[in-house]
Amino acid sequence: MKEHATAGINIIVMSEKIKLAHGSGGIQTQELIRDRFASRFGMQGPMTDSALLDAGDTLMAFTTDSYVVEPLFFPGGNIGKLSVCGTVNDLAVSGAVPLYISASFIIEEGFDIDDLDAIITSMAEEAERAGVTIVTGDTKVVGKGKCDGVFITTAGVGLLQRDRRHISGGTKIKEGDRLIISGSPGDHAVTILALRRNLTFDTPMISDCASLNRMTGKILQEASGVHFMRDITRGGLAAVLNELAAMVDCGITVDEASVPLREEVRGMCEILGFDPLTMASEGRVLIVAAAEQTDMILEIMHSFTEGQGAAVIGEITADRKGSVILNSTGGGRRYLEMPSGVLLPRIC
Repeated sequence: MKEHATAGINIIVMSEKIKLAHGSGGIQTQELIRDRFASRFGMQGPMTDSALLDAGDTLMAFTTDSYVVEPLFFPGGNIGKLSVCGTVNDLAVSGAVPLYISASFIIEEGFDIDDLDAIITSMAEEAERAGVTIVTGDTKVVGKGKCDGVFITTAGVGLLQRDRRHISGGTKIKEGDRLIISGSPGDHAVTILALRRNLTFDTPMISDCASLNRMTGKILQEASGVHFMRDITRGGLAAVLNELAAMVDCGITVDEASVPLREEVRGMCEILGFDPLTMASEGRVLIVAAAEQTDMILEIMHSFTEGQGAAVIGEITADRKGSVILNSTGGGRRYLEMPSGVLLPRIC
């Protein structure tokens, strides 16, 4: 709240406040990044998952992220594994080979040392699986009640060939390109939601949290027609598709029946009124590729555990540029909008 004096009259103006919606990965997040951070820091171009920086004959991909997931431990992972996977994936979908990670911890006084050891161990194990090295970091301890257990901030660097620079920006996307997803979206968000609400399923939900760089690296090695990649996190598939449509001014058509949703995800969303296409993943990638290379890419994906549910879900079109059209299972068509408002806070 601020007070201004005008012609002897005091006018009280309510200052805008940060809301949970600003961290949901939807419209409010985009506005916060674009209107506050990017404009003040002089950031140019599209806001991709990694910054691409000149490094001699190659390019360096550089990314950073913070993790505040609640609860800290969940089926399929914990905040430590999540922090490594998230950083590795941001580099990998930019076309880079992830190499090094930093890790900084804010730890609350009274946090259980055994839990901290479990988190650190999972980070080390995931880094080894992904072929990256954690090389530096920082630790701060704050008073009880000043932090919810532990928060982790990571940064990562990797190298990419200059002929892959287009991948994060989608500059080579063309009409007729196919959209390929590596597996069922929303598993991570529904796993966290079920754990928070003590809900159970006949088939237990497990987070899809995983490092994808082995799979994406193989795809890039074998397929020359990859035009875009993005991992699906906050805001879900709907956010990624809308960001892409706006970034390259293309039309996108998605066939709802082709999206490989788990029945548990679909059922949970129907009960609670969520759109499953806005639910976050932490081990899924969307690839846009030339139509003639679709079968090759699917075959490679299916050879990896992380890609066994891969499917073609739509294509790039020339009409309705900047929009995403969903061909629904009911036979109709509708706009798939960018998520807005609070979805599920603190899922990553």
